[in-house]
Amino acid sequence: MPRAITLLTEDFADWETSLINATARAYYGFDCRYASPGGTLVTSMGGLRVTPDLALEDIDLEQLDLLMICGGAFWQSGQPLEIGALLRDAQARGIVLAGICDGTRVLAQAGVLDRLQHTSNSAANLLSVNYGGAAHYQDVAHAVADQRVITAPGSAPVSFMEQILRTLGIDDQNLQDYIALHAAQHRRQG
Repeated sequence: MPRAITLLTEDFADWETSLINATARAYYGFDCRYASPGGTLVTSMGGLRVTPDLALEDIDLEQLDLLMICGGAFWQSGQPLEIGALLRDAQARGIVLAGICDGTRVLAQAGVLDRLQHTSNSAANLLSVNYGGAAHYQDVAHAVADQRVITAPGSAPVSFMEQILRTLGIDDQNLQDYIALHAAQHRRQG
């Protein structure tokens, strides 16, 4: 059973990682868990209250397949939360890392994106953290996967889910049908 942990902070963007967690758990049997600073209850931008499974500080990377960083206002608040060492260690172990929206800022600050193609909400969003990967930024509206690291703007939870699952080696007909189902809403009628 693949194991996934999603990092949540106060005012996390609840729509950004809910699709990947629900799909991974319900359809592919993932063990999906949540972590927050200190393991404290967090409330999303939409008012969803989540009691995490563990403290961010207690994450054990052994036997972990996926570590995701959910976006939200916290990542631009200037409040200190040093997780760079955790992210670099996860990357060195080959654990899939995924950041969406302002979760990409955390990957950039840790140096994870310095040599990889990546995206975010905007190039300026990442430049503000003084990272070294600006030459590899992709100005696209969908998720980007490169060397087991997935990044996406906050408006792309569907392609974020797709790229994570494909990076983990899941690319079956069920996933293709599910992506087609989500894409159908964007087709013009008439």
